[in-house]
Amino acid sequence: MAEQYQVSGASASAISVSIETGIREGRIEAGAALPPVRTLAEELRVSPATVAKAYGELRRRGVIEAHGRRGTRVRSRPPVAPSRAALRVEVAPGVWDVSAGEPSVHHLPPLGPRLSEVAAGLGGPIGYTHGGVLPDLADAARERLAAGGVPMADADITVTGGTLDAIERLLTVYLRPGDAVAVEDPGWANLLDLVAVLGLEAVPVAMDQSGPVPSSLERALSLGARAVVITSRAQNPTGASVSPARRLELRPVLAAHPGVLLIEDDHAAELATTALQCLGPVTGSWAFVRSASKPFGPDLRIAVVAGDETSIARVAGRMRIGSGWVSTMLQRLLLRVWQDPSVATWVETAAGVYENRRETLLRALRERAVQAVGSAGLNVWVRVPDETRAVSVLREAGYAVAPGSLFRIDSPPGIRITVSDLDPERVDPLADAVAVAVHPSSVAAPSR
Repeated sequence: MAEQYQVSGASASAISVSIETGIREGRIEAGAALPPVRTLAEELRVSPATVAKAYGELRRRGVIEAHGRRGTRVRSRPPVAPSRAALRVEVAPGVWDVSAGEPSVHHLPPLGPRLSEVAAGLGGPIGYTHGGVLPDLADAARERLAAGGVPMADADITVTGGTLDAIERLLTVYLRPGDAVAVEDPGWANLLDLVAVLGLEAVPVAMDQSGPVPSSLERALSLGARAVVITSRAQNPTGASVSPARRLELRPVLAAHPGVLLIEDDHAAELATTALQCLGPVTGSWAFVRSASKPFGPDLRIAVVAGDETSIARVAGRMRIGSGWVSTMLQRLLLRVWQDPSVATWVETAAGVYENRRETLLRALRERAVQAVGSAGLNVWVRVPDETRAVSVLREAGYAVAPGSLFRIDSPPGIRITVSDLDPERVDPLADAVAVAVHPSSVAAPSR
């Protein structure tokens, strides 16, 4: 924390306001460490309980977060942004953007013709009493998930407005502010923000390319995590996928905590090139979420959710007192997309393109002694000694990458590179620039 800024206040509310004012005015930087509770209490001549209450309130609002041995720190970015564009890395004119983490618009299937077919097949208008999950979509989803390895014998089905919508509803109906959630570290930035917004405590779970590390998950559950969110395949930002061997290791860990809510996020869905290793049902409450956004386009805001009867009923009930249901037109469009063989071919081709680009970049980085991983999906995760320097050096070389601070809690520094629009001729120049960013003694990166 900047030495020139002095926290003030004699009550918990006044202290929290003082800290938040410093953050808002930029006098306390993002990621800055706050003084230990007892230290600040002595400086302000208040009781440690008063400072602890102020810190607790700021944590519940997502302004600060606990970092274990590293103490309490200001979040790297606000838990609520005014628009989705505000979450994007700022890209200056002339800089090539490899930070987005999104599929390429050039490899998304055209939905216009399918939308026209859906519109032509619509009957008359429907009323409020006829909304809900379309039976035909539910049947198709059940068959599709079962074919992919999701146990559907005792599972119910519902539909939400995307993956984050499903996860938010599940966490809301099971947890209360202050409860702990085990999350992947590094993990999906939007999920970390959601956990903060809901007033929940994020407990980090270490990752490798086979998925969550069992010992780290066990530690998180032992610390009292009441829910755990695990990415099945193509994890963002590391590209990890749960392997068959890791599935066998994780299931007993979860089974030992039957009261935990298990949420499996299969965001890559049809775009994934690795086989699905479903973990549930292994606890009393379980949900498997598959979104349509990655394979078919971010504007198709719909996700299918399978899970135990109680979890699905709670999500559906929560929707009834809010948005009610996902538009039946969107549901019909997803069903039509699923039924179209040409769309399946389009998505399969896109998956092959992404895999080739990812492997090409990984190979080039390894040739330059750069430590990088990404076994599936759209992203490559590169370990760096200094994120700020790496991002700055790459920006000067003409590349915008995502800093690892957006995704990390306690894990080592890194950067995320998205391969969606990575043309073959640009791989070597990008790899050269990354090598310079990682190894300062490297030859200067060539201009683009």
